[in-house]
Amino acid sequence: MGLIKEFKEFALRGNVVDMAVGIVIGAAFGKIVSSLVADVIMPPIGLLLGGVNFSELKWMLNDTVSMNIGLFLQTIIDFILIAFAIFLVIKAINRFNKKKEEAPAAPPAPSKEETLLTEIRDILKNK
Repeated sequence: MGLIKEFKEFALRGNVVDMAVGIVIGAAFGKIVSSLVADVIMPPIGLLLGGVNFSELKWMLNDTVSMNIGLFLQTIIDFILIAFAIFLVIKAINRFNKKKEEAPAAPPAPSKEETLLTEIRDILKNK
């Protein structure tokens, strides 16, 4: 019974749940970027290069075997765009956290000893 309870505590810990949400959102984000590259970015680039469809670029090794160079290029562009988007998100998060850290902390309240010593000093000063 202890093992199940320990696993439940582990699985429902905030970090694990946050990581799971991040993975699911990351997978969906990857699909969006792949569609952006394949459907929006690559067609104009192919048009500029003379009507080339990158997904169909192949290097035929023989009659039945080909190297899909176009799909590889599209995957590289997907990776670069995803990495750049993640860079921008992390940069924004770091900038936000830096602003939080730069806010000066309120000075701590004086201890009882300091308050008492201040009162004694003030009494002696007035005499």
